[in-house]
Formats: sequence, structure tokens, C-alpha cells
Amino acid sequence: MTTVRTVADGFSFLECPRWRDGRLWLSDFYTRRVLTVDESGQVETVVEVPEQPSGLGWLPDGRLLVVSMRDRRVLRLEPDGALVEHADLTGLTTGHLNDMLVDDAGRAYVGNFGFDLMSGAPLRTANLVRIDPDGKAQVAADGLAFPNGMALVDGGATLVVAESFGNRLGGYTVGAGGELLERRDWATFGAFPTGDDLGQVLATLSVVPDGICAAPDDTVWVTDADHHRAIRVAEGGKIVDEVSSGDLQVYACALGGADGRTLFLCAAPSFAEHERKDTRDAVLLAATV
Repeated sequence: MTTVRTVADGFSFLECPRWRDGRLWLSDFYTRRVLTVDESGQVETVVEVPEQPSGLGWLPDGRLLVVSMRDRRVLRLEPDGALVEHADLTGLTTGHLNDMLVDDAGRAYVGNFGFDLMSGAPLRTANLVRIDPDGKAQVAADGLAFPNGMALVDGGATLVVAESFGNRLGGYTVGAGGELLERRDWATFGAFPTGDDLGQVLATLSVVPDGICAAPDDTVWVTDADHHRAIRVAEGGKIVDEVSSGDLQVYACALGGADGRTLFLCAAPSFAEHERKDTRDAVLLAATV
């Protein structure tokens, strides 16, 4: 069994980890902070995001992009510390913004809930929005079953998207200008669920893919948000490795560390806002893989 260790604790709900400049960058939802954590567990606050931070990424010039979930904006951190609007997605999305991937050219792909998840509303599909480096935004793909974590594989030719309530990872061919072209099921874990009741759908899912990250061999690490584990998946859906998160659920992951072999895991007892917003029992875990 792979040994999992605690790097840091005392958080509300961690999401969207990214390894950069010798530190892990990540969002803590209900303290509304973007944080960095080094391998020794030292935590620093980078910026506060009043409407709840989520996805993170960087423009080619090094400026940080941050998803502001509740007001459906993507913000940009300027060198002087000012947090300014990069793109307003309120007219393009139907729920809280969620995870984000920013490619090497500065194009950002942003998912959203598509419905009121925390209030138990009926399930609805959602879209992915592409934001070009100049802040112009457009819908890149639609009809996704809760688009969540994303990763680029095949040298950037394929965008893999976790569909948390779809039992699958979607794969999109990426065009020269960042367009998402033909879609395929990159990995499937069972039948696509039917119905719109969240509890009933969750009970049918073999894997609840949440945060993901690409491994060097073009497999993908996937956090299975309802089964206490992270799995490494090959195209098609074969599980080739697994790390248990013990008593905690795990919601996001990133590869990093000095040797690139540390799998960081964002873990908590549950995802429900009413259970997490006033608690500080989320933790950052790590395993060598």
C-alpha cells in the first residue's frame, strides 16, 4: 500500500492544487483564500477572493488567474497586488464556476456546476467556457455531466475533462486556436446514469471523478470523490494504480514536489457546504507515486 502522509491541516475545503515555483498553490473555499504550501507544510496566503476562489492558473507573463465562483468571474492578480476582472462569465454559465485549466498560451478553460448543487436542485448538464488571453470568452463545449478537473495529454492535443456525475472522463481534440473539436469518451467507468436526483445518481457511480492531473505517461490521476481514493487511469478506463485516502474523501490532486513524484491530495470528510464552511478539518495529504 502506498503510504499517505499529512502535509498540512486546519483548512475548510481545499481545491484546485497546482505545483509551481517549488510550492503547491491551492484554494481554500470557505476561508476565501488562495494559499501556497511548501513541502514542509508552511502555509502562506497569496490573496483573498471574497466570492470564493476555485480554479487557478497562470498567464504566460506569470500573472495568476483565479476563478471567483459565486459571482462567476475569473480574476487576475496584477504585479502590484490588485485583483482585477479578467472575464465575466455570468452570461455564459448556469451555476457556480468550478475548476479551471490554463494552457501554455494563456487560454483558460472553465467549468461550472450547471445547477444549484448545494441546495439539492435537480441535476442539469453544464458547459465549458474558453477564455482567450485577452479576456474574451465563449462556450467551448456543452452537455457535460458536471465538468470538473481538466488535464492536457498527448502533448496538449487532447483536453481530458472529469464529468463528476457521468461515470466518465471526456476527451476533446484541441484545435490550433484552442477550440475544442470532436468529443469522445476518454475513459468510462460504467453506464451513464439516468435521472436527476443527486443521491440516486451517486449511488450508481463506480467512480465520481473530481479533480484530475496528467501523469508523464499520459495516464491521468483521478480523485474519486465518493470512494476514499485517487486512481491512475489509462485511456479507455483501465485503473492502473490506486492510493487510498483512508477515512477522508479526496476531491482534487496535483503532481509536484522536488522530484515530480509527489501526489498531493485535497481531502475532507465531505463536500457539502453546510458541513464544511464553519469547520477546519480539511487536510492536504501527499503520497510518493
